Amino acid sequence: MIAALNRIVDLVEDGEFDLATLARSAGTTEYHLRRMFSSLAGMPLSEYVRRRRMTVAAAAVIRGEEDLLSIAVRHGYASTEAFGRAFRAVHGAGPGDVRRDGGPLRSQPQLRFRLTVEGSTPMNVRIADHPAYRLIGHAARVPLIHRGVNPHIQQHIAALPVSEHARLKALSDTEPAGLLQVTDGTDPDAAEGSELTYLHGVAVTNATAVPDDLDVIEVLAGRWAVFHTSGPYPDALQTAWAATATEWFPSNPWRLRPGPSIVAILELAADFCTATCELWLPVEPS
Repeated sequence: MIAALNRIVDLVEDGEFDLATLARSAGTTEYHLRRMFSSLAGMPLSEYVRRRRMTVAAAAVIRGEEDLLSIAVRHGYASTEAFGRAFRAVHGAGPGDVRRDGGPLRSQPQLRFRLTVEGSTPMNVRIADHPAYRLIGHAARVPLIHRGVNPHIQQHIAALPVSEHARLKALSDTEPAGLLQVTDGTDPDAAEGSELTYLHGVAVTNATAVPDDLDVIEVLAGRWAVFHTSGPYPDALQTAWAATATEWFPSNPWRLRPGPSIVAILELAADFCTATCELWLPVEPS
């Protein structure tokens, strides 16, 4: 996987590339490569491509040997207007200003991925085979936030009556057990601010009758990597989630497959400061 990510970086320098073909040649999937790239690089692949293109384009703009339209077309833009918007979004100034003043510039260095497994985060994990089942509860569209408590999810949960939590928990009849925090439809690039579906609910078998007032996410049969975490909440959970990309997936013969990510809170302190959780991620052999 590390070699595949570095191959992506090399191909970005060469221009256009076919990520799906690259993924197949590396024996993995485009979905997994995008998720791993964004997790390890701290930015979506699309954002890295844009920053690198604008970094290289800035050098051509400053040299002044070509008109701006020629530079725009060479970097994949059909007009100087579209090129100017992308250029300004990266550098904070338009190409005309930079050509005149020599700056300001915000350069994106070329990335290089290296595997360093330090064991800084103990990974308590099991692989679970699970038949098809359903996630039922109350769903909402929310923006993705990488660190800290997501206020949009907080508001969604706070709007539910206390009695509703007990009703949902009583419906749970399969693993993952208890009340669940479910994220589904996450963009493969996992860009912060991108929208996803959040469901506060429980897991039930396909034979269970679902009340009409609840939202449903159908989950296919498959394997899951189940990570056990304990400590400050949500910091310990988010640290473990990040470590799955930086430590566990590069070191184990598994890759992510499309599907919901699920957090089961097994124990929660009265002041909500600490918790014991299980993080369920859909996986398949790599």
